[in-house]
Amino acid sequence: MKFERVIIITDKTRLEQLIERFNSKAQAKFYIESSGGDFNFFELEHNIFYESLKKVKHSISEILKYKIIHRSFLPTYIFTEQDLVLVIGQDGLVANTAKYASCLPIIGINPDIKRYDGVLLKHSPDYLKSILKDVIKGNYNTKQVTMAKAVLNDGQELLAFNDFYIGADSHVSSKYSIEFNGDKEQQSSSGIIVSTGAGSTGWLSSIFNMTNIISEYYSRDLADCGTTLDWNENKLIFAVREPFLSKMSQTNIGYGIITKNKTLKIESHMPSKGIIFSDGVESDFLNFNSGSSVEISIANEKANLII
Repeated sequence: MKFERVIIITDKTRLEQLIERFNSKAQAKFYIESSGGDFNFFELEHNIFYESLKKVKHSISEILKYKIIHRSFLPTYIFTEQDLVLVIGQDGLVANTAKYASCLPIIGINPDIKRYDGVLLKHSPDYLKSILKDVIKGNYNTKQVTMAKAVLNDGQELLAFNDFYIGADSHVSSKYSIEFNGDKEQQSSSGIIVSTGAGSTGWLSSIFNMTNIISEYYSRDLADCGTTLDWNENKLIFAVREPFLSKMSQTNIGYGIITKNKTLKIESHMPSKGIIFSDGVESDFLNFNSGSSVEISIANEKANLII
């Protein structure tokens, strides 16, 4: 694969978001400090990010052309096979980028190792030049990550790197029918989470943590639920959040493993405010109201993280 340019994906810093919210840096500073906060924290974080971005642009400019794309343009940007994707920001930005990068290799750059865990950001700006030279020569390895796919009955599709949320867009009950492994029932719950291997240590794990705490309270014997998957495993885990048992809703289907041959089907019974969003990004969504049904399966596309 011959790369002709690097596409740098960025997002706004928290300082930039504050300035956008309060219309000026001075007003943002006044609000934070009058609330007892430390505005210097946001300024330092902002400065470190842009110093790292400066290093990244300098390293790339000596080897390839580059273009900077803001996160908000990802859904409409068209990548080509000649693009090498570089993400600099937080882990969530890698997850969001992978859904639109068409299986292209992705370099994750951690701009601030003191603040960010960098689970998906394996590289430092200081070593980018040598990494790029290796990648251009084809001397690199990637870690493949299985993604989930949601397909509505009208043909709309959405990918998830970490997880899907399916349900109401507020704290009201989510109402739907669910079909899995030959069984089907109506449910009322706090929504459904479908997790990939990459996401199984995140939102999904918190659901099982809650389950384990309740189980301990009632002195039940706890077994290893096997709630995590390898990132490249062709499996997804789904869990129903807080299902409610009533005359009109059942609770028999609460957990399952989706495979290549076993999908999850859900039909909305919500007149309005039904939604499917991926990776915690509520702006990246599909409407899921009455008349809509969705099938959740393993995506053919794989995310490729350069390691």
